[in-house]
Amino acid sequence: MIKKQIVLGFIFLMNLNFAFAQTKGMSFSNNEISTYYLDSVKKELKVKWPKNRTINFVFHGHSVPTGYSTRGVVDRLNSYPFRTLKKVNDFYPYSVVNVVTTSIGGEQSEQGAKRFKDEVLVYKPEVLFIDYGLNDRGIGLERAKQAWEKMIKEALAYGTKVILLTPSPDLNEDIASQTTKLAKHSEQIRDLAKKHKVGLIDSYALFKKLAETEPLIGYMAQNNHINQKGHQFVADAIFEYFKTTNRH
Repeated sequence: MIKKQIVLGFIFLMNLNFAFAQTKGMSFSNNEISTYYLDSVKKELKVKWPKNRTINFVFHGHSVPTGYSTRGVVDRLNSYPFRTLKKVNDFYPYSVVNVVTTSIGGEQSEQGAKRFKDEVLVYKPEVLFIDYGLNDRGIGLERAKQAWEKMIKEALAYGTKVILLTPSPDLNEDIASQTTKLAKHSEQIRDLAKKHKVGLIDSYALFKKLAETEPLIGYMAQNNHINQKGHQFVADAIFEYFKTTNRH
């Protein structure tokens, strides 16, 4: 009996150590991707004139990165692509960075994938951000997955660093629920980032965490569009990828 208990105890400890190692490995991997994924870009951003060059960030997606707020009003300079530009420029004062938005209001990822080579890669993006989660609810998970993968593969083959964004909130859905369409699309986007070893801005998870302490309505221009405060929240998350580390 005692021998059996010892064996069972040993198996339990082995399983516990394995689970801990798996969790630890996953955490380290996530840390690595956000800390070091853009190392080559950050190095270029620090180069001074006359050896510096123009670096393009391209934001591809729907109405949110385009800057739509409410009732058709477009607030371009306060959208998260341009707020990201401001933060990057302030942090890297010698850099020459262009922000290009190839996003279109109302578009979903299948439509974005069709024009990807001609209207996105043509800008020679150093970093590409993809944000289609909100509108992809209309085409479903499988079709969205195929479209996202097509764009990811084409961008990586081109030599571009890719960062995927999970959707910002829609107040018509319960962000605390794990069964909503946005929650499921967010999970798929996380899986795609992990599968293709690209960057991830988990906007949905960040807003979900925020909702535990304050109402999200303060970050929204309308039910499915974030306001200036919401855009800054996303831009701050994006900037985590551009912070320098001890390697620099």
